[in-house]
Amino acid sequence: MSVSLTDIAQTLKDATHKTKAKNASESDVTVQLIYAFNGTGKTRLSQAFKSLVAPKTDEDTELEESEAVSKKIFYYNAFTEDLFYWDNDLKNDVELKLKIHPNSFTRWIFEEQGQDRNIISKFQHYTDEKLTPHFNEEYIIKNKDGENVTVEAFTEITFSYERGNDERSNNIKISKGEESNFVWCIFYSLLEQVIDVLNVAEPSERETNQFDQLEYVFIDDPVSSLDDNHLIELAVNLAQLIRSSESKLKFIITTHNPLFYNVLHNEFKQGAFKKYLLKKNEDREYKLISHSDDSPFSYHLFLKTEIEKAIETDQLKKYHFNFFRNILEKTSTFLGYETWGKLLGETMEEDPGPYIKRIINISSHSKHSGDEIAELSDDDKRVLDYLLKGIKNTYKFK
Repeated sequence: MSVSLTDIAQTLKDATHKTKAKNASESDVTVQLIYAFNGTGKTRLSQAFKSLVAPKTDEDTELEESEAVSKKIFYYNAFTEDLFYWDNDLKNDVELKLKIHPNSFTRWIFEEQGQDRNIISKFQHYTDEKLTPHFNEEYIIKNKDGENVTVEAFTEITFSYERGNDERSNNIKISKGEESNFVWCIFYSLLEQVIDVLNVAEPSERETNQFDQLEYVFIDDPVSSLDDNHLIELAVNLAQLIRSSESKLKFIITTHNPLFYNVLHNEFKQGAFKKYLLKKNEDREYKLISHSDDSPFSYHLFLKTEIEKAIETDQLKKYHFNFFRNILEKTSTFLGYETWGKLLGETMEEDPGPYIKRIINISSHSKHSGDEIAELSDDDKRVLDYLLKGIKNTYKFK
């Protein structure tokens, strides 16, 4: 049955499945892991969940609503990055700054916990050891009316590239992927501190009580620009951190990356954690499909099954060519081929020629979301059916 994202958020909220920690000395934690294709609605689901757990009241300010931590939920998603924005210094083009909307939690992580060096180290580890963030100290500037305005410490970050021999390239504007990594490193460092604080069982003995009502941590796709090695490392470290939690925190993690999903699955598989697939139907409603088996997510087999269902029901769309190309890419990598095109030569009685490769490429790289669900011609449907059968027969897909 298809439902709304709010309904799915309620399902996640109601879930009580526990993950048993590997060591007897560790406490149980609640973990729910969700796989979904890009564009399915993972970020919207995190917002629906936040609205359900901590709905905005008339007393909330706009800034408080934008903070990554509320009284009951701590979340990382695309909106978390909105706390950070660029001052491109368009007038002078001298100093590019990544600014932070100041809030109580970033002040706590930087000023009280002194996590700036830790964040810098994490960022350089995942990106480039020579790419260096610099946090500002407090300073005073004059506004347009000539009045003194205090710029708080740790509200601006500049980036430089350290070349060695005291050489430095200043005024660096980092890429969107690097920016996402930087925001994740801040989130992760804060999460480490939050778990450490809440692991103190007696609230009166905690160094801060601002997390006492925290119930949920929602993490949406923190691996958008990582290579496989760093992605695996991040997943393992995140799982270890979650297992270290001794409080009643509940964790929800969504991702479009099958490798990240599978690594987390393997890290948590000792216990009864909950895992799902999130699917969006053409009517804009959703299905949350539970994974009850103990094996990791066989991504290529899932894509094969989706194409087969679409063939059986005559519902093939252009995005199914994208699914098929993904199967080709993963199979060719596994078998050691340089390109997926060589697979077609082995699965077809004749040379596939440029037409077959071209239709796969064109149909799997649409610029607009509307193109993804465009109807296929009968000839295109027959081509995809023929190609899928060839791959299945040649490489003995089950």
